[in-house]
Amino acid sequence: MSTDFSTRFTGKTIIVTGAGSGIGRAATLRLLAEGARVVGADVSAPRLEELAVETGTDNLVTVAGDLTDQATVDAIVSAAGTVDGVASVAGITDNWLPAAEMDDDTWQRVFDVNLTAPMRLTRAVLPQMIERGAGALVYVSSEAGFRSSISGAGYTSSKHALNGFVKSVAFYYGPKGVRANAVAPGGVNTNIDIAFNSSYAVERTGKLLETMPTPSVEPEVVAKSILWMLSDDAENINGAILPSDGGWTTI
Repeated sequence: MSTDFSTRFTGKTIIVTGAGSGIGRAATLRLLAEGARVVGADVSAPRLEELAVETGTDNLVTVAGDLTDQATVDAIVSAAGTVDGVASVAGITDNWLPAAEMDDDTWQRVFDVNLTAPMRLTRAVLPQMIERGAGALVYVSSEAGFRSSISGAGYTSSKHALNGFVKSVAFYYGPKGVRANAVAPGGVNTNIDIAFNSSYAVERTGKLLETMPTPSVEPEVVAKSILWMLSDDAENINGAILPSDGGWTTI
């Protein structure tokens, strides 16, 4: 039995970060198809331009800029006006650097993009959500938020920290009508840079990756979970870290 979700987000404005590619792009397309007005943000202006041409709709507003810059966050919120939901998707990896090989610049950049930028965007939209008594915040975490064997020290730490941030927002603002949840994907076919910059990381994790228990999926699969958490169908879900990994966390 199929369900028609075509009007699930009609009249709602949703911010999507990382909208130019991968999971963010898939979520943006699905939201537009379900009636949302989307403010899509991405560091790549060309990718956003391609998305705008492809969709050809006034319901997509794009903001190009680095999310670690407060001015970009301000521009996103200004373009959105009333914000009903946020899909915080943008993220970067650390190229599998273990702690002994981690440099300060990589560590800081990973935390800036994966944790501080979502915090700042959340901080910016919370006042209006609290005032209205309604809002849905969804973050993209990772299998690396549960385990340490599929990334380097920086990425793993940032996703564990993001999970904690999500639960904190859920605890403090759930009573105010604001829900905060995360989707934790396993393998996804995106353009995120997963090249190894550590021979030791290859040695330590290579065989584990060769026997990855669940196959990688297309971004659209993860986007479905994001939209469910943004929607009123998940009205009683708050503070959840939802694996979207084909059962990887059961192993």
